[in-house]
Amino acid sequence: MKPTTATLTLSRRQLLAASGAVLATAVLPGRLRAAEPVKVAGVYTVPVEQQWVSRIHKAAMAAKEAGLIDYSWSENTANTDYPRVMREYAEGGAKLIVGEIFGVEQEAREVCADYPDTAFLLGSSFPPSDEVPNLGVFDNYIQDASYLSGIIAGAMTKTGKIGMVGGFPIPEVNRLMNAFIAGVRETRPDASFMVSFIGSWFDPPKAKETAFAMIEGGADLLYAERFGVSDAAKEKGVLAIGNVIDTQADYPETVVASALWDFQPTFDAALKAVTAGSFTAADYGVYSTMRHGGCSLAPLGTFAGKVPAAALALVAEKEAAIKAGSVTVTVDDSEPKAS
Repeated sequence: MKPTTATLTLSRRQLLAASGAVLATAVLPGRLRAAEPVKVAGVYTVPVEQQWVSRIHKAAMAAKEAGLIDYSWSENTANTDYPRVMREYAEGGAKLIVGEIFGVEQEAREVCADYPDTAFLLGSSFPPSDEVPNLGVFDNYIQDASYLSGIIAGAMTKTGKIGMVGGFPIPEVNRLMNAFIAGVRETRPDASFMVSFIGSWFDPPKAKETAFAMIEGGADLLYAERFGVSDAAKEKGVLAIGNVIDTQADYPETVVASALWDFQPTFDAALKAVTAGSFTAADYGVYSTMRHGGCSLAPLGTFAGKVPAAALALVAEKEAAIKAGSVTVTVDDSEPKAS
């Protein structure tokens, strides 16, 4: 049976909470060990260097280098071609297929249903469904780290005007931006925000031009959800906050801090389930949270000693509370608005 529209619009929040208890038992005490490599395939709509996808690819490559999987992948796969590539890997004997189906939800789920003996772990805006029991979903629930990076940003902006450039206003992006804004409010309550979405997951020139316009509008700090934003910040001599990966080595005088996503806990849990023959429909998004080691704040690097001590003390306090479970960063999937 194919998933219905009603099925796809169930509360992700409810399923995330429920699946967290189930998936917690899947965490390995050490690195996963398998009798022979598991055949894994990745299907990506952008280059594997792109921020978000690079985290999945990095985790898979680490498992490959450890001899745990036999890994192949396809990048720059158009949404119109995505189902066909999924089928080819399934027909080729892949036991686990990873990727992201935000732009091809219905078609991808139909493919999953057609290959019940293949496990699929796919980035998705919708919850898992018992109607497709071999599809596990995830996304980057790294709002904890985004919130902490906002605390630092609020302490570093001088004008109080912050520019935010995102790809698309979908839940996976919105929640990080909203968490960042909440963090900024902790140290700069009067901050204002310029928010724009470029309508692409990988268009550095467009992101750069959008950032330039925000700098001209008075922004002295930029939230770089997309590649290209930090380039604009560097050229104009303003600061930036990174997202998903640590780019400070490329922008040592520009990127103050970054919210990092580590896909390894998610990948390891899924691979363990596949190896054990126990992979089922579940929301693996819980593994992206700070309590599960799925996100963190990047080291300050060249900005060590430049961020106000009071802000760092607050970051340390909030981080400890998040890990202890006494503080929960709000998951706000609504589209952030300029203020």
